[in-house]
Formats: sequence, C-alpha cells, structure tokens
Amino acid sequence: MTNAFTRVAEFTLDRPAADMPESAKEAAALMMLDTMGILIASAQMEAGVIARDTAALLYASSDPGFSAHMMFDGRTVSLAGAAYAAATQIDNLDGHDGYNPTKGHIGVVVLPALVALAEHCPDLTGPEALAAVVTGYEVAGRAGMSLHASASDYHTSGAWNALGVVAMASRMRRLSSEQMRHAMGIAEYHGPRSQMMREIANPTMLHDGSGWGALVGLSAAVLAERGFTGAPAITVEAESAAQYWADLGQFWQVEHQYVKPYPICRWAHAAIDGVRMLMLNNALSADQIKTVQINSFHEAARLFAGMPDTTSQAQYSLPFAVAVQAIYGRIGVEHISGAGLCDPKVAAFITRIQVSEDQRHSLRFPEGRWADVRITTTDGRVFASGDVHARGGPEDPFSRADVIAKFKDFAMPAIGVERTDAIAAAILGWTGESSRFSDLSPQLFAPAYRKAQ
Repeated sequence: MTNAFTRVAEFTLDRPAADMPESAKEAAALMMLDTMGILIASAQMEAGVIARDTAALLYASSDPGFSAHMMFDGRTVSLAGAAYAAATQIDNLDGHDGYNPTKGHIGVVVLPALVALAEHCPDLTGPEALAAVVTGYEVAGRAGMSLHASASDYHTSGAWNALGVVAMASRMRRLSSEQMRHAMGIAEYHGPRSQMMREIANPTMLHDGSGWGALVGLSAAVLAERGFTGAPAITVEAESAAQYWADLGQFWQVEHQYVKPYPICRWAHAAIDGVRMLMLNNALSADQIKTVQINSFHEAARLFAGMPDTTSQAQYSLPFAVAVQAIYGRIGVEHISGAGLCDPKVAAFITRIQVSEDQRHSLRFPEGRWADVRITTTDGRVFASGDVHARGGPEDPFSRADVIAKFKDFAMPAIGVERTDAIAAAILGWTGESSRFSDLSPQLFAPAYRKAQ
C-alpha cells in the first residue's frame, strides 16, 4: 500500500467534517445548489427521461438496503441506477460546474451519489453531508489530473470522476481502508475511457461519460463492500501519481470550480462572454451586427459549426450559442431544445459568425478558456474585446448571490417558487451544525413539472 493511498484513505475515512475549512463546505453547498438547478431543469428533457426509464428497466434492486429513489421521479432502483440516471440527466444539460485542470466535471456525479447514499444515512448531518461532497471533489479532481497526465487520449470525465464516487461511498457506508482500495481499483479499471473529441465532433447524448462514471463508482463500492477485489488504482498508487495527491487536505479544489452562466460547453463561454460584453458596453442590438469574428483555442474552434438539429449539438455549438446570446441576451433551456432548434433568427445570425483558432489561446488551454471577439456593425464601426476569459471560474468568480440566482432561474420554471425556495434553504442550510440532510428529502422525489409556455 503506497503512501499516496494511505493519505487518500485517511482523508476519506477519518477526516472529520469539523476539520474541513468552512470555506470548503460553503463552496460545496453552492456547488450542490448549482448542480441541483441543472438536474431540475433537465428533468423533462429527452435524455433524462430515457436515462430514468432505462435505470428502471436495467438497474433495479432486489434489496432495500441497496436501493434508492430517482430524484424528481420517485421510482425505486438500485443505488448505482439512481446515480446513473441523475448523472446522465445532468450531463445532458451542459450547465454544471467544472474544474479547469481536469478538463471536466465533478459535481455531476457528486450530487447523485450523495442523494442515493444519504437514503441509508438517516442521521446524516448537514456538515457531514458537505464533508462527503468535499471528499468527492477532492478525490475526483486529483484522479482526473493524474489520469490526464498518464493517458495520451483526451478521455471523458466518467473515466476519473468514478473514483470520487467511490470515496463518497466509502465514507458514507463506512467501508474499511482495504475495501476502499479494492473499490478504487475496480472503478479505475472499469471507468469509461471514452474519447471526448469523438463526442465533440459528433455531439450526442453521450456527452462527458459521467452517467457511466456514477454507475461504475457506486457499483465498484458495492462490489468491494461484498468482497470483490480489484487491482490498485494506478492514478492513486503509481509512483508518478504521487505529486497529484501531495496537497490533499491542504489545497481545497472544491473552492476552485467554475460555475457556468450558460448551459453550453465551457469551451464556447469566452466567445459568448466577449460578444455579450461588447454588446452591453456599446448598446448594440443583434440587428446592428454585420459580422462577428471569434478567435479561440483549438478545441473551441472544433465545436459544432452549423445550425444544430438536436439539443446535444446545440450545447456543443459555439456559433449557435453566440447567436442565441446576441439575439436574446441569455441562453436558456428553451433555446437549446424544442422550437429553439429551428429558430430562423438564430439560423440567420450564425451566417455572420466566423470562428478561427488562435495559437495564443491554444497555449493557455486547459488552465484557461480564452477568446477574443471583433464585431463589425452594419454602419461600419468595429469593436474589439481583447482577450476574454470565461466568467464563473477562479479568475472571475460568481458570487454567492449569483449562484443562487442561477439556481432559481433554472429551477423555478420546472418546480415552481415554493419548492425552489425550500430546496435552496435546505442545501444552503447544511453549513449549520444542527442541520440534517433530511431537511432536503421531502422536496427531492416528487416529479418535476413544466409550466405552460
């Protein structure tokens, strides 16, 4: 057993909630609220409906001790099935948090794992729930950095965020250090090393592989709990991986996640922000814009270029997202689904947009997501943004009020004001010593609905 694994096991299994910084727990609460908003807003989207129905078909459980209810649905499936369904649903509305050094997402599996596991922790306090969340973020983020450093292909988040789920399950189900070690080995071995750029080139409901990451992580934990063995996780125990675990419990990655202002691939955000800034600063309307030149990093320039046919394509399309922002001043669920996919105004505006790769921006990826924008108006004026970094991350963070406002913007149309406020109060209240996770439970399982448009 390596020193790195010993450090991970001690942090995961033995670190009390009281010994984690209040700032980390506050960040964890905000990330859970933000992710919950995306889960709620995506409840009636096609991918989420399919995922929940499939979980009921394929991932049921014969033992109540290993079962959980699906959020905003109510049907009972296995622990792994509930986590799979929710993570797949969140993953298909690309508005959840991420972490630049991993080039991917953590909260998308942490929230589903927390809720599924908490059904079997009736006395779980709010601070201990947040400690489990922090554990998931800290372990998943380092596993992601380690895997990216050791694998030549650009793999999806499900390949490594499964290890964060294992850590949460190990803590909340009180696994032994040896069981946790086997679970991490199982999860890493079976984690979906799916090719991210393949999905970028052909956007589908596969997205970032996080549904499978959640499924693998909880399945691995249950297997290890019952005696199944797995080879040690290379991303933790290889000698070359030690550097990624050295600051565990000292540097808190959960405090450095980015929050997305738009339900669009993060790679497009700097360009969207650049157009947004120029239009606001110069009082421009979409009708006044003749052309938009966008320069960004290589991966952003490879995003889907045309008018999308599906929600998946819309969320991986930079020109489409820019056009929607320019015309409507925001990007909502209604723009990336249904009638929004055949909006003639958006289709016409896309023809005015040119996207190019700039090596200057490419060299700063993945640490940063940069772009610069030049708008030429119909009367010949030219406005240049200069280099713009995507909002919402450590460089330009959202405030607590911003995160709460975003949650309400996504949640209220689906579940109404009263339920939205109750969920926000419960999650934000977890920082209080006398709070209980169960304060949230009454709001979680009744189906979401959509108001008439």
